[in-house]
Amino acid sequence: MVDAGVKHIGFLSFGHWTPHPSSATRSAADALTQSIELAEAAEELGADGAYFRVHHFARQLASPFPLLAAVGARTSRIEIGTAVIDMRYENPLYMAEDAGAADLIAGGRLQLGISRGSPEQVIDGFRHFGHVPRTGESDADMARRHTARFLELLGGEGFAEPNPRPMFPNPPGLLRVEPHSDGLRERVWWGAGTRATAEWTAAQGMNLMSSTLLTEDTGVPFHRLQAEQIQRYRDAWARTWGPDARTPRVSVSRSVFPITDERDRAYFGMEAASTDQVGVLEGVRARFGKTYAGEVDDVVADLGRDEAVAAADTLLLTVPNQLGVEYNAHVMENVVAHVAPALGWR
Repeated sequence: MVDAGVKHIGFLSFGHWTPHPSSATRSAADALTQSIELAEAAEELGADGAYFRVHHFARQLASPFPLLAAVGARTSRIEIGTAVIDMRYENPLYMAEDAGAADLIAGGRLQLGISRGSPEQVIDGFRHFGHVPRTGESDADMARRHTARFLELLGGEGFAEPNPRPMFPNPPGLLRVEPHSDGLRERVWWGAGTRATAEWTAAQGMNLMSSTLLTEDTGVPFHRLQAEQIQRYRDAWARTWGPDARTPRVSVSRSVFPITDERDRAYFGMEAASTDQVGVLEGVRARFGKTYAGEVDDVVADLGRDEAVAAADTLLLTVPNQLGVEYNAHVMENVVAHVAPALGWR
């Protein structure tokens, strides 16, 4: 077993919904309200975070900031975040205003995960949002350009020339977008799918998010490749920012289902034999991490051998949100109450 240390533990929900009798989440309204309720339940049972995935043109969560603000208003302690927002779709100025407002409502608890985004439901969906790559620029380049501007805005420096005859009095100097939330710039994360992107993330001064998917494969187990990605990120951070810089944060996502009752066994008993999967995603070889399911002692032992989980300070538990708030709270409680103490995370 590797030494893991105390960890932040949160959930990550995609907010799937489907109008089917077997789903507990049958509408967009269900997905949104249940997301808020699950965040409240997570805080009550002692978890540390509520994170949401953003997908456009899909029956999933799409517009994160109203949801983040609502969760911020209904909770008081847990971190509230995204994992991740697709920056190809974002207007950096509008996003900076929305993010600042959500963070202020939450009292500075926002942890904003962003990235280039994943394969889409539609072709070039960002074009429908009014975003077109410049000549010679890829959609990934555009996402990074949007990100650079967004990070500048979060710095809080004024840049806009004030009107000499404004409707309301202005403070002196150039104006910035408002509301501004101090400290949010240091709580931005980038979702990196490769080791090289992790190094780029460090150079931009962002925290690192790594999921259950890496868009590269070297033949080693997923957790070992991800641990190498984390180490390369930390090495790049040290080279870029030096010994006096803040300590950056690193999160990994895992599907973890300790079996403690017959519901768990019915849903996830067959996943006990889960292994890594290798496939092709957007033309490149990719490795997908396995599901951790089984009796509590078996899950503890299996997670205890996961080098990437040990290296990270934050673990995001992917939840099957369509099974309902009560069941997903039960899954989180199993991890927080039984698995985490056994591994020294609590």
